[in-house]
Amino acid sequence: MTTTDPVANLAALIRCPSVTPAEGGALSLLDSLLSPLGFAVERVMATEAGTPDVENLYARLGTEGLHLMFAGHTDVVPVGDEAAWSHPPFSAEIAGGEMYGRGAVDMKGGIACFVAAIARHIEKHGKPQGSVSFLITGDEEGPSINGTSKLLEWAAAKGETWDACVVGEPTNPDQLGDMIKIGRRGSLSGRITVHGVQGHAAYPHLADNPIRGLLQLTHALMHPAFDHGTDDFQPSNLEVTTVDTGNAATNVIPARATAAFNIRFNDSWTAESLRAEIIRRLDAAAADGELRPDRTPVKYELVWADRPSHVFLTRNNALISSLSDAVEAVTGKEPKLSTTGGTSDARFIKDYCPVVEFGLVGQTMHMVDERVAVADLETLTRIYETFIERWFAHADGK
Repeated sequence: MTTTDPVANLAALIRCPSVTPAEGGALSLLDSLLSPLGFAVERVMATEAGTPDVENLYARLGTEGLHLMFAGHTDVVPVGDEAAWSHPPFSAEIAGGEMYGRGAVDMKGGIACFVAAIARHIEKHGKPQGSVSFLITGDEEGPSINGTSKLLEWAAAKGETWDACVVGEPTNPDQLGDMIKIGRRGSLSGRITVHGVQGHAAYPHLADNPIRGLLQLTHALMHPAFDHGTDDFQPSNLEVTTVDTGNAATNVIPARATAAFNIRFNDSWTAESLRAEIIRRLDAAAADGELRPDRTPVKYELVWADRPSHVFLTRNNALISSLSDAVEAVTGKEPKLSTTGGTSDARFIKDYCPVVEFGLVGQTMHMVDERVAVADLETLTRIYETFIERWFAHADGK
């Protein structure tokens, strides 16, 4: 196959059924694309008790000079109802100018385009005056335990350092060139359990309904607002994501009630200061008897989820301006610099080097009939190719 053709690259990648945590042939395919270009390719198996083993890939071209990393993932989410797809989800069929397939935009498309971009650069100019690496995981859509974080640790332990990174996630909301992500809000999750006394719904004085207490606590988490946003980030926002009693009977007051929550927070907070604020709110609400008159304070337990994601903002001018200028040069649009959306593996990379995200239009990611405009693959490849040239030319100035 022609490595400089992003359409062919993506079709081959989509045909690898790499649903998390399966490698599905996707990393082997990347090895076959990158090795002939001169990349030294290594496959790294990461393991941890209680989680699936995950295979990852690290490939580097060059051994010295400025070092640019491209990061991404070949794993994809399940296809859902396969019968609902207009075209088989691993067929990479093209119809109406669009390629259909799981991972088309999230994010095999970005990988296919960056491979094509570096292949074109080598064809036109020879190897870059520095180093380029691919850091590709198979665990971004899964627990994200045996993926990018462990691959970074492995690479750093063997002496790898990087000057900048582009993550190829689908960052554009409507059209290619809309948006570059230069940071992400943090993410913190927890679960509250309120203990009560089970009893008959007709005799509430003989029981203690934990739902009343849970409502007091969750209301305090959602109101008032944690903040009103900052210059670089939208307001922090907490959502209660599950509520459960384990009780199927309508005439029984349950013995306990639980609620899970997640908050996406801006740079007004750290994970530590946010935990302290949440505990302060819960303790205050537990003593408020509005829904539990003449009762003792609510008895609750709070368990924090492992591995919070920390807020970050990239301020590296060489990286941001090189990519912004490349986008504008190819599309004629000045991209918005944004910190919106959820989390990505950039949250791990930011501890090693400046990182931004830019990829395809993400409107169909994770959906039935995930698809990408074929024309966008060529445009994104040209953007990446232009960026590679500009970054190596200007990164010395940082």
